[in-house]
Amino acid sequence: MNIATPIARAAYGQREAPVRTARAQEYDLLARCTQKMAMAWTKRKEDFPLLATAVHENLQLWSALAIDVADQGNGLPAPLRAQLFYLYEFTATHSRAVLANRASVEVLVDINKAVMRGLRGDGGDL
Repeated sequence: MNIATPIARAAYGQREAPVRTARAQEYDLLARCTQKMAMAWTKRKEDFPLLATAVHENLQLWSALAIDVADQGNGLPAPLRAQLFYLYEFTATHSRAVLANRASVEVLVDINKAVMRGLRGDGGDL
């Protein structure tokens, strides 16, 4: 038996992960934030810091999206860019209300899911 064969199989036999599109990465980030917020909301009474962290992470994601859509070089149509920026502003305001215990995360989850549907291309019109 040739020792090089198992080594070669180990080195060359592994497949690389497929290259992910920016759209797929955005979808995954939104999905993770959405899941974290929904789960943290159910545990808010016994673990408020978990909820605060989840809402903060969601807001960080939306802040990054807002910066991206505000860039003149962004290739999205101007009306869609404006809608996404408005959603960022709403998300920021609503996040403060959630953290002040004046609102639930439900609408934030709904917004994320609508954008995820749009990223998938199945009726996520804003």
